[in-house]
Parts: sequence; structure tokens; C-alpha cells
Amino acid sequence: MQQPTAIRTAPLNFQSSLATLADNNRLRLFSGSANIPLAREVARYLGMDLGPMIRKSFADGELYVQIQESIRGCDVYLIQPCCYPVNDNLMELLILIDACRRASARQITAVLPYYCYARADRKTAGRESITAKLVANLVTQAGANRIVGMDLHSAQIQGYFDIPFDHVYGSPVLLDYLLSKNLPDLVVVSPDVGGVARARAFAKKLNDAPLAIVDKRRQAHNVAEVLNIIGDVSGKTAVLVDDMIDTAGTIAEGARLLRDRGARQVYACATHAVFSPPAIERLSSGVFEEVIVTNTIPVPESRNFEQLRVLSVANLIGETIWRIHEDSSVSSMFR
Repeated sequence: MQQPTAIRTAPLNFQSSLATLADNNRLRLFSGSANIPLAREVARYLGMDLGPMIRKSFADGELYVQIQESIRGCDVYLIQPCCYPVNDNLMELLILIDACRRASARQITAVLPYYCYARADRKTAGRESITAKLVANLVTQAGANRIVGMDLHSAQIQGYFDIPFDHVYGSPVLLDYLLSKNLPDLVVVSPDVGGVARARAFAKKLNDAPLAIVDKRRQAHNVAEVLNIIGDVSGKTAVLVDDMIDTAGTIAEGARLLRDRGARQVYACATHAVFSPPAIERLSSGVFEEVIVTNTIPVPESRNFEQLRVLSVANLIGETIWRIHEDSSVSSMFR
């Protein structure tokens, strides 16, 4: 089986003075256990090492964290996507933030390549929690002074925070890869009406490619019924764009419908590879030419398949950290 290709190139020609940053002893970079390889790549981009720490679990599952160097008066950046196991990784992030606060860090920035509990961002029925807001409260109350997030499921989540929030987009990495393939007759497809704005922005960067929409009605969580395609896809190369792929039900059914409507090739692009079962079976069924994701969430060897391509966002995150630390602009950098 062909192994997934990992792309390790910078999506933009950054001109950062990283030597200055590496010499700044007020900057500290730490990683939780959720995605240490990504954190190490970010550290290499910044020309520094991850800070030393002890991390262990007690017999009953409680987590313990201890920072192993002085961070008094330092600007600390904690890299921790809250992916599977979600609750453990979220709790570890909160403990890390609290440890840094009690160690007298000057400023604590939580870098969340993947923001958990984001799908419950409003009340759609009675007697339910808005968990996206709850997580925002927990991270803030733990002691974070600033948040860096990537491709939120809903942009309104930024408004749940009363501290600065820098929203970074993974699209430059995905776009660079697609443009390098010189695919003919592109049409960008949104898997649902809610993703039209994301797909439209993506299509604009692909030389104003035409847009199509999958008309979908969801029957329950992680269950979708695809009904129709709005737009012309016959004879074209279709690129399905979403923020995440979870069970892959929506995107796989959309791809089958695109094939039925005459699409010549179908590619899937998403920032976050959640890949809950039975995602791998659906994505590797042969309906996609490639499934292109980033490494915001680690993809274990057991979930690799021939069509998978994993692109690195380490340079995006590293550049964001540098610009925040140097008080440079971040808001329009990556979109």
C-alpha cells in the first residue's frame, strides 16, 4: 500500500527575522501530548526547542504536569489540539495553562490547531448545552491570555472569548498543493449550504473556479442524506472542501452523487482529519482520487490509506506565533 505523502514546505514565502525570535529568552514553547510531532515542527521553524516538562497519569486516570524550567515573566505558547481522546487532551490543556499561570508566566497563549466541542455552537433544541462556549469559558478561566485557533467549525466561536483570538486558516497549504497539480476544469463543491462561504473563498483562490453546492438534509448527528447538486459538475474535476472530516458520511455521499452527475474526478480537502469510524472505509472506497488533509490532528499508521495526503501546517502556526510575539499583523496573513 502506498503511504500517505507528507508535504513539509512553507505555504508562503515568509520573511520573518526568526533569528531574533530564537534569541529572545522571554519566549517559551511547550506542547501537550496530543500532537507532539506538529509541535516539534513548529519549534524547528522558530529555531528553538520545546520546553522541558513532566507529564504522567495516576492510576485512576488523573493527569499531572510540571514545567521543568523557569518561565517567570515569559511569553508562553502551549500547542495542544483537543482531538481524540478529546476529554483527556482538553483537561491536559487546562492543567498546562494553570501550571504556567502559577509559575508566573507573563502571558499564556493557547494554540489550538483543532478546537473541540465546536459543533454545538448554538441551541437548536431545548435543554442542551452550548459546548463551544463552555470550552471557551474553561480555557479562559484556567488562565489563558490569548488563543490561536485554526479553521474553526464556526467563525462565531471567536466571539465566545473575551480575550484576543487569532483565527488562522489552513487553506494556503491546501491551495498550494492543489495548484501544483494543475488540475483541469476545476469546480469547488461545498458539502452543505453552511459551508458555502468557505468554498467560495477557496474557489476564488483557485483562479475563480466555479462553485457547486451539495443540497443535504441531516437526519441526526453524524447521519446525512444527500439530495441534489446545485451547479454544473459534468466533465469537471470536483474539489469538495470542508473544515473537517469526521465519519466521512457527508463527503462520501457527496462524492458519489458528483460521480453520478458526471464529475470526471473528485478530490476531498479538509483541514482537520478527525477520521472517526467508519471514515477510513468510506474514504478509501475508490470514489476519491485523493483525500487531502493537514496535520492539525495526528493521523496514526492504522488510519493511513492509499489516497491520503497529509500536509503540514507547522509553518503557518510558527509564523503566527512569531507575528504575535513581535506585535505584527496576523489577521489578514493567511486568507
